[in-house]
Amino acid sequence: MVIKKLILTILLCCCPLAAAYKPELVLAQVYSNNIDVTQYWVSEKLDGVRAYWDGKQLISRGGNVIAAPPWFVADFSAQPLDGELWLARQQFEKVLSIVSKQQPVASEWQQLRYYIFELPDAPGTFTERVKAMQVLVQQQNSPYLQAVKQFRVADRAELFATLQQLEQSGAEGLMLHHQDARYKTGRSADLLKLKSYQDTEAIVIGYRPGKGKYQGRVGALIVRTPEGKEFAIGSGLTDVLRQTPPEIGTVITYRYNGYTNNGIPRFARFLRVRETF
Repeated sequence: MVIKKLILTILLCCCPLAAAYKPELVLAQVYSNNIDVTQYWVSEKLDGVRAYWDGKQLISRGGNVIAAPPWFVADFSAQPLDGELWLARQQFEKVLSIVSKQQPVASEWQQLRYYIFELPDAPGTFTERVKAMQVLVQQQNSPYLQAVKQFRVADRAELFATLQQLEQSGAEGLMLHHQDARYKTGRSADLLKLKSYQDTEAIVIGYRPGKGKYQGRVGALIVRTPEGKEFAIGSGLTDVLRQTPPEIGTVITYRYNGYTNNGIPRFARFLRVRETF
């Protein structure tokens, strides 16, 4: 699933250019059952690298300039945009590898698209901004600029059926944005994320040696949560990752389904190294 050693090497050897500021972004809360889903626009949660376009350059969530080729952004608008640099489902690590390089590789960037899902500081409701994004993409006519598809569902049953269908196809989940929401930064109930599983982060503190076919490689990562709980994660590790695992001290994201009586995440499965740049 991932080639994390390569990614870490890129991040260490090709340090991104520092931006003048860290962009303030709209952040999502977790979906609640106590909402009227007919009042929300729904979209697929893209598993890419979030990027803020300030009218001149792409900036990562961490506040670093993304060294996109000039031809990639040549036809972008002068107004700010918020979106995701995306390649395909379950290709987060490849996208991160591409955009982390200080010297962009043209053949790699030609595979990417910038999918916008918000117009920072734009007036009106989100419904009005959805229409504005669609118009903007058509007017700019850039092969690398796309609008995230926004759609409606009739009820919770259709919402969860859509979630199941997309997740079975490799999607990460869904996003719900209230139709009447005015643009504002920070975490807000106007924007919700919905997945069939929970995910969170932990730090790698060691390794468990592999057995059998994994002899001589890593069998599991030993991690520690912010609350101090320590446990092993072996599920989700590819053969490549077992050979070159995330370094000790690396923060990873994992998925799980509830907790044991001892407060240990159930069915923990490695997802990715946390995006830090």
